[in-house]
Amino acid sequence: MNFSGKVVWITGASSGIGAALARDLSDRGAHLVLSGRDEARLAEVAKDCAKTLILPFDVRDDAALADATAKAIAWKGSVDLAFANAGVSQRSRALNTDMQVYRDIIDIDLTAQIAFSQGLIGHMVERGSGGLAFISSIAGKVGVPMRTAYSAVKFGLAGYGDALRGELSQTGVNVHMIYPGSVATNVARNAMVGDGAKRGVSDDAIDNGIPADEAARTMLDGIAKGEREIIVAQGAELQMGEMRRTPEALLDQIAGMVASGYMERMEAVD
Repeated sequence: MNFSGKVVWITGASSGIGAALARDLSDRGAHLVLSGRDEARLAEVAKDCAKTLILPFDVRDDAALADATAKAIAWKGSVDLAFANAGVSQRSRALNTDMQVYRDIIDIDLTAQIAFSQGLIGHMVERGSGGLAFISSIAGKVGVPMRTAYSAVKFGLAGYGDALRGELSQTGVNVHMIYPGSVATNVARNAMVGDGAKRGVSDDAIDNGIPADEAARTMLDGIAKGEREIIVAQGAELQMGEMRRTPEALLDQIAGMVASGYMERMEAVD
């Protein structure tokens, strides 16, 4: 993908990876739709970008999402690439974690990201082109202690994305699963603890992680090359991600099943 002139929608765009993606994409000539809950912070990011539309909303609000989707498509007539990036992390032992924390993280990090995608796939399939990029995590490849809820949703997001990629493989719509390791953002500081409160402190691994602008560049370079899985990590996290990387032959096999009429045969049985 050449990003110049393309409309790219980013959720969670007010900080961290989302903001870094916005700035890099702007440098590459993209038109940006920036979404998040904090309009003022989105406006600060937009100051560093050339062509932007700000659509603030809470990803858990279905009506607000539907309204934002209509506005994003209407702005330039299409959405060419969408980043499902909004989310919250966790730092608590399962033994000490309230069930409501699991429900909240599932709602924000999984259900809302699926809803975001579902609102766009019809538009993209109708046009015969487009891309969906899902920000999972190395914790979506390997179960990580103190992140049982977070790992659950990131594994789930990967499963949705992989299945969706197969379904869309004959439509011209691409699906990219992105697996960051530790990136230097506020993700740990904003993480939920066992009672649902904000943690308020960071981790050494995060503080010494990949700079957000470098991570964004790696993600976008991978998308530009058409990579289906993009691992953005270093050290032990990179080793973990590579050990669990899905073989390209398996991804091709799933696409081949769809090309041979697998879905039509399943629907005929129904």
